[in-house]
Amino acid sequence: MSSPASKPEFVKALTLTDATMLVAGSMIGSGVFIVAADMGRTLGSPGWLLIAWILTGVITVLGALAYGELAAMYPRAGGMYTFLREAMSPLMGFLYGWTLFVVIQTGTIAAVAVGFGKFLGVLWPAVTADTYSWFPHLTLHTSDGSAIDLGLSPQRLVALVTIWVLTWINLRGVREGKFVQTTLTVIKTASLAALVLLALTVGRNQQAAAANFGANWFAGSPQWSSLFVITFGSALVGSLFSSDSWHSPTFAAAEVQNPQKNLPRALLLGTVLVSALYILANLGYLNVLPLHGSVDGATVIARGIDHATNDRVATAVMEYIFGANGAAIMACAILISTFGCNNGLILSGARVYYAMARDGLFFQKAGVLSRNSVPAFALIAQSVWTSLLCLTGTYNQLLDYVIFAALLFYALTTIGLFILRVKRPDEHRPYRAVGYPVLPALYILFASGIAVTLLVADKTRVQALSGLALVVLGVPVYYLWKRGAGAPASE
Repeated sequence: MSSPASKPEFVKALTLTDATMLVAGSMIGSGVFIVAADMGRTLGSPGWLLIAWILTGVITVLGALAYGELAAMYPRAGGMYTFLREAMSPLMGFLYGWTLFVVIQTGTIAAVAVGFGKFLGVLWPAVTADTYSWFPHLTLHTSDGSAIDLGLSPQRLVALVTIWVLTWINLRGVREGKFVQTTLTVIKTASLAALVLLALTVGRNQQAAAANFGANWFAGSPQWSSLFVITFGSALVGSLFSSDSWHSPTFAAAEVQNPQKNLPRALLLGTVLVSALYILANLGYLNVLPLHGSVDGATVIARGIDHATNDRVATAVMEYIFGANGAAIMACAILISTFGCNNGLILSGARVYYAMARDGLFFQKAGVLSRNSVPAFALIAQSVWTSLLCLTGTYNQLLDYVIFAALLFYALTTIGLFILRVKRPDEHRPYRAVGYPVLPALYILFASGIAVTLLVADKTRVQALSGLALVVLGVPVYYLWKRGAGAPASE
């Protein structure tokens, strides 16, 4: 324990197991249990749905392999903010940190928290998405005809409470945060594995399996064309969002034991584990439910993956296996999953704002550790902005904003790996990216290609352009801050 005269320092409390659980726990939230419905509607065939998840897994693991080198080179608080600052410029680092705070990390936390409320509605039907009439609310209509309801609903109120509770836990210290993270990740990983096992064995639906895996494997999907490539890319929003935040331990690198070895290992182990589970989970869904339900006009006669109630695909699977009790069982498992996911996101995100503040690029108080050795002001600022985002959109709308900006910076950070190899060839590299330069280049190609499709696809264009505008808006903000809006925290 530090003496009264000494300044608090980060506590190296995260072991390899903790860091791996932070990867897995930050990835597994509510997405894998929900997004298959929207992806199925977009792609139209079981084959392309499964290919989308396989491709997402490949992309995620490629990213982890590339980031391992950067994490081992710069094992300090900040993660991608630090990597971009060192490889490109302080401006590029700031643009990432700015976008992380405005939408990427906070938007993800908000989306997962709203997902928590969505599944609590299974156990407590009063928790609905309908906004309260007594609370100020506004409905906006986008160019694609969809509506965005601004306001407070029971689902969003529940989301706010979970954010505040988890922020309070992490204000108490990294040991408390990691205990919650590791415990809940073990439980939810086991729950996801159990779902897979049940769906592939006792829950097998012969009719659904025949419909999904027979001659109609690719039936219903459009012919291969540039239009389909765009459609496929936009459908990946769901699976990529479900696999996002795999790099979270790099944000908290200063609190990882032996980070030069443990960070690359944790990134690889966590992403391989979760990607495999995600692919098997969707294989399980297709083993139990037909991709397409039966619809007569506006009435759903038989539910499939694409018409699962409120898109709760995993719940529909468990209902088929266990009846009404299955919905309650799955809801409990997903509540644990989303709660644990947001704990990891809240813990790690605040460390980036701490690093920015130390460079004079965020509120000065965010660069100071509390007596519990955590960036308390950064945690509180994060919770305040996330709470506001919870009032602005539904689950699907929030993830559309998040994924474009995330992909943009994933590609730029991996480009930074190439820049550092040229700019600092003699710098110590405890770990070198596997398959360099081919595999990192392939990752850049995938990430940037999908980002471009989101810009041109009708379904995601508005959100992607909004995400790009937020990044660009960070440029004048950076120069304003450099001129005196912020100052480096004292050493």
